[in-house]
Amino acid sequence: MKKFLKILGTIFLVLFGCFCALVLVCAVRPEVTRALADFLYPDRSSAVSAEAGGLSPRGEEEAGGEFDGRNQMSGVFSLDDTGTGDFALNGIGEDNGEQGSSGAGGGLPGSTSGADIPRAEGIAESVNPEYVPPEISEIQVPGQVSGKNGYQQIQDEGGQIEDEEAGQLQSQLGPGSVGDGLVFDRACYPYYEMLDEAGKHLYRQIYANANDLIMAFAPIEEVTASKLRTVFSAVYNDHPELFWLETAYYGKYRRDGICVEIDLRMNYTAQNLESSKAMFNEKANEILAGAVSLSNSYEKEKYVHDALIDRITYNMGAEMNQSAYSALVNGQTVCAGYARAFQYLMQQLGIPCYYCTGYAGENHAWNIISLEDGYYNVDVTWDDTEGGNYDYFNKTDQDYAGTHVRQELSVYLPPCNGQRYRNLEQDGNGEENLRGIEELGISEEEILTSVSDYYDDCGRQVRANGLGSFTFFSVVDGKTLAEELYRSYRQDTYRQGYMEEAMAEVGAVTCTMGLEFEPLKGGRYLVTHTVNLK
Repeated sequence: MKKFLKILGTIFLVLFGCFCALVLVCAVRPEVTRALADFLYPDRSSAVSAEAGGLSPRGEEEAGGEFDGRNQMSGVFSLDDTGTGDFALNGIGEDNGEQGSSGAGGGLPGSTSGADIPRAEGIAESVNPEYVPPEISEIQVPGQVSGKNGYQQIQDEGGQIEDEEAGQLQSQLGPGSVGDGLVFDRACYPYYEMLDEAGKHLYRQIYANANDLIMAFAPIEEVTASKLRTVFSAVYNDHPELFWLETAYYGKYRRDGICVEIDLRMNYTAQNLESSKAMFNEKANEILAGAVSLSNSYEKEKYVHDALIDRITYNMGAEMNQSAYSALVNGQTVCAGYARAFQYLMQQLGIPCYYCTGYAGENHAWNIISLEDGYYNVDVTWDDTEGGNYDYFNKTDQDYAGTHVRQELSVYLPPCNGQRYRNLEQDGNGEENLRGIEELGISEEEILTSVSDYYDDCGRQVRANGLGSFTFFSVVDGKTLAEELYRSYRQDTYRQGYMEEAMAEVGAVTCTMGLEFEPLKGGRYLVTHTVNLK
């Protein structure tokens, strides 16, 4: 027995010694820890590597893993950690919110906070506007687009009726089509999603009756004039396919303010609706046929944008000019017609696109579109100038702050902070709008042409700046090299390339870095590094 205990004690001492040695090795060599973790916990290790290395659990394709020339990244790591670096795209998926709903810089000059926006009656309590509107007094309309507006606000042309008439209507008038069973996807119909439950019920009823050409009906929910206007606006804004529905309706109200009858107004296309729909669909499909096979949402969006500019003439006097029909079939319209045609075509392509109303010198309408990395403003009307251009195509709220301000229910639409598809098109190819190395004070000799040159340059600049917060720049030659560098940050190889050695030399333990690629003239790329070493 004593011999067995002696052997057992010896084994314990050997194992304890090995454990202590392993702890010491792991403390000195973090890569050993990573290898051990990979061996013991392969599933956990791969998940950590994917997320910390820059790929979200959704996968590289969904997270925006491809280099598009204007990528932004940020990350943090410690020299003594056991994981990889934590680089991920800014402005992709959930990360987009980190930019702030107010736009760059934490808010627009002269703006009010979202909490100051008056809440429309009927909007659900859970809905809070994230959009921060600029002051109307700051809005200035460029001369080349002055007067290109024409949006008409929703109007209730009704009023109070006598109690006797109200009683008769309540006993005689039915609800028409109630719309039970209708479902509206929140991604495509944001105005429906803004409403409280009673508002949604009434929305479905108004939509169903408009679709069935039932012009007079009793509201299925008790509703005041203010709330009815909110709900009718939501229906109208969400559904450009209801091109026969006018912007005005007639509400009849009891003395206590409760509505007892809703009368819809319809244009002349409703008189022969099937024929009108056939013509509308034919014109829409002519454009959709050229867009549907394109490779991504941006290319489809640009195709539709350009096709509408080619086919439409701005005309303040055009008939039915608030409808998509006036744009697609008649080819003459105002801003509302442009915006509703663009909205309809993008909806048909499966790309969420919203009708946005507000002020741009006068009442005006444009669009908000959802692309892979966030939301963008698009004003097809203002882009339809001499020769066509992209001055108001895929812009942020900050870009629009001097010319457009959202109003009414549109303040509840998502803020536009997308960056990936911003300014890709400028008067054709955009080359003349890019900065050159001369503007940056960079000579041809300073252009970096290989990964090793880039690493050497970055290491030199990090060592020169030392501890603390600083920004440094590199200019690299060609998209191929920029893509390779972009991958080096996503795959974490930049650490061994230059950062760990530079950090060790300046005595830093932790590195926080932001990274941005900007295309320049001549196929060069400016790489901006914002670093904090501690």
